[in-house]
Amino acid sequence: MKRFSKISLIFITVLTLVLSQLAFLPNDAKANTVDLGLKAEAAIILDGKTGRILYEKNADKVLGIASMSKMMTEYIVLESIKNKKITWDQKVNINEYIHKLSRAPGLSNVGLTQGEDYTVKELYEAMAIYSGNAATVALAELISGSEKNFVVLMNKKAGELGLKDYKFVNSSGLNNSSLMGNIPAGNENEENVMTARDTATLAYRLITDYPEALEYSKISRLKFRDGREYPNFNWMLPGLIYQYEGVDGLKTGSTDFAGFGHTATAIRDGQRYITVVMKSTSKTERFEDSIKLMNYAFGNFGKEELVPANYQVKGHKTIPVADGKANSVKIESKEAITAVINHANKENYKPELVIDEKKLNKNGKLEAPVKKGDVIGYLTVKSKDGTDYGFIDEAGAKTARVDVVAAETVEKANWFVLSAQAVGGFFADIWSSASETVKGWF
Repeated sequence: MKRFSKISLIFITVLTLVLSQLAFLPNDAKANTVDLGLKAEAAIILDGKTGRILYEKNADKVLGIASMSKMMTEYIVLESIKNKKITWDQKVNINEYIHKLSRAPGLSNVGLTQGEDYTVKELYEAMAIYSGNAATVALAELISGSEKNFVVLMNKKAGELGLKDYKFVNSSGLNNSSLMGNIPAGNENEENVMTARDTATLAYRLITDYPEALEYSKISRLKFRDGREYPNFNWMLPGLIYQYEGVDGLKTGSTDFAGFGHTATAIRDGQRYITVVMKSTSKTERFEDSIKLMNYAFGNFGKEELVPANYQVKGHKTIPVADGKANSVKIESKEAITAVINHANKENYKPELVIDEKKLNKNGKLEAPVKKGDVIGYLTVKSKDGTDYGFIDEAGAKTARVDVVAAETVEKANWFVLSAQAVGGFFADIWSSASETVKGWF
């Protein structure tokens, strides 16, 4: 009995040690996300060039976005200018509703005088720099005839941009109850909603498709025609309370429903990041959350070469060739694969070869002739333990691919060589068959 107890004790001790070690092994990538101590309910970080996701917290939770909605209005305005539907110097006459909305207490606005003309540029600056709600509605009415029509356009554009979980009910991001009875869509207390992932996607597409948006979002103070100076609500801009090196955008937002949100972007030494925090607990904590995200990005991530140029995948250095002077051709990556990743995780990535099956015949071979430099497929990288969050869209994912090309030329064989190969193949088959028969005798 004592011997059994001693053996049992040893077994339990060993088992406990094993289980304690297993508890620290990497398991699910997203379950092991680093804790940045954010107060925000949801957050995300993107590489600003490729849209690679570097960090996320509740990124698919649908929340209120408040005035971060104006990034969609900005996108549509800039698109309308590009398509020559409107111009920067076009005049917009202010109607009674826009005038009254611009005077409504408790809302961010620059005063707009009824009957007076303002240029599209003036209204855009009021919207992008000081989050002017009435200016936003004025632009919506200019483009679509009414804010109701513009909201239809916003939702349509969201789908075109690849957003997944969203609903726009007005152009500004206000609660509908603040619109003085002029409700474009939804019920009287409804607001625009989106996920952190979709908000980041919108920000990414805005500054990628229309980088001129940053020329306005980076302005710390708006000097308006009324002689007043309006500070940007993005307090991380130069000269403001939470100024942060490299910040040049993008948009804040807050309502009782949405809490406090902030979409930020910053660039240093050519490296840009985009961060989103949603439903932070106060006006100041949203910036503190954004700073934590930016510090994490700039402090831990950067561009790394994951695969060199002219790389050959082990076990796949050649591919068979039919009807060529050689039976196979060497293949290699045309360029190096570089990516913005956590420096500590560089060894976590492995190359993955994808051959274009359309280039192969029914026997899985290339047809001669094959010229040096012909594209055979592509090379990408995958994380070994699944800890990579991927990209915000398919276009970004393609940036992590490089062409795989033929490293040499294989000319098409002439009829004599092809005949010799056929004869050789014929006798090889006979020999193989005979060998198998002889083996069967013993």
